[in-house]
Amino acid sequence: MAHNQKTYKSTLMQSLVERGFLYQCTDESGLDKKAASDVVTGYIGFDCTAPSLHVGSLVQIMMLRRLQQAGGRPIILLGGGTTKIGDPSDKDKSRPILTNEIIESNKQGIKQVFAKFLDFDGPNAAIMADNADWLDGLGYIDFLRDVGKLFTINRMMTMETVKRRLENELPMTFLEFNYPLLQSYDFVELYRRYGCTLQLGGSDQWGNITTGVDLSRRMEEAECYGFTTPLITTASGGKMGKTADGAVWLNADPSLGEAYARSPYDYWQFWRNTDDADVGRFLKLFTDMPLEQIAKLEALEGVQINDAKIALANATTTLLHGVDAARDAEKTAQETFAGSGTSAGLPTFECDNLNGFTAIDAALLCGLAASKGEARRHVKGGALKINDIKVTDPMATLSAADLNSDGRIKISVGKKKHALIKLT
Repeated sequence: MAHNQKTYKSTLMQSLVERGFLYQCTDESGLDKKAASDVVTGYIGFDCTAPSLHVGSLVQIMMLRRLQQAGGRPIILLGGGTTKIGDPSDKDKSRPILTNEIIESNKQGIKQVFAKFLDFDGPNAAIMADNADWLDGLGYIDFLRDVGKLFTINRMMTMETVKRRLENELPMTFLEFNYPLLQSYDFVELYRRYGCTLQLGGSDQWGNITTGVDLSRRMEEAECYGFTTPLITTASGGKMGKTADGAVWLNADPSLGEAYARSPYDYWQFWRNTDDADVGRFLKLFTDMPLEQIAKLEALEGVQINDAKIALANATTTLLHGVDAARDAEKTAQETFAGSGTSAGLPTFECDNLNGFTAIDAALLCGLAASKGEARRHVKGGALKINDIKVTDPMATLSAADLNSDGRIKISVGKKKHALIKLT
């Protein structure tokens, strides 16, 4: 969509458009006018389906950051209520029903990341709300009378989520069918409580957002706006935040387990491995770097594009984990790729006994292979290394003799994936 040709009066719209966030907006000129003359309060909802958010959510978090930088007031809406149903958007089957205990635990894990990106003090301090505060107390009959009467089945049948399920002859439960009503009602409650007039989200949320704008107008006569970002994919067509190793989580808290946490080094390395064609776009979306500086980095060619990738990795890692973590990650990467042996900055995994512990087992333990079959293929291709030495025998075992002076064993797959193993 060609939005860049327009001239915007507000810092908010200028920033969002120049940096590539705008895909759809219910009323660009209206939102621009309001943002130029008033404090805009806007929200994004995050359902509590896992104990951490991943890079796929980062564009939304950065959009709240842009709102606050432009003088607006961001609201993080945790879906303590809507998670009990599960958003059917962009899904071909129902999400598993989570218990209240799991939802509460996930909520606590998700909360940790926002303080890294948003300011919760000051005149436009960020607000953290939970829709369980109002959804849990709704009376079913009252909700149907007040909200249900304003939705038509005709309109809901035109929503992409519903159409896709029906066209593919896939079931959609009545529980999921209610999700757009509840999300729309969130907008009404946030307007009542905080004067919220803007809902932001990904393009897959367009249907839910526009129904919320409409419901706020009909129930409160409120002038509200909806704004969505494009689906962020990589140059290779992959989904942002998804890698061969799984999701790139924003949380580094080891208590969440390997399945939901990424070390600062792994996070830095993810950005360092960005495709050449994506560097400029990702610098605009995921860092605070001035556009003039980004333009210079984007113009680099050949081997010099690696300087832009390192700048991207440092800037994104600094935002999430701090400048020291970014500096340590870059140093670790330099040492690792230079072949200088182990480095304390690499992700470390514990093993209680090396007796019969093979290089294949080590690859699985460190997440460098998803299965024994994949690990064997790495051996066959000469990609699996122990202490920078190629493993040629898939049955080769590790021993105390493989421990380096720091008591660790370095394991690698290819040139970019490294980890350490230490004895407990």
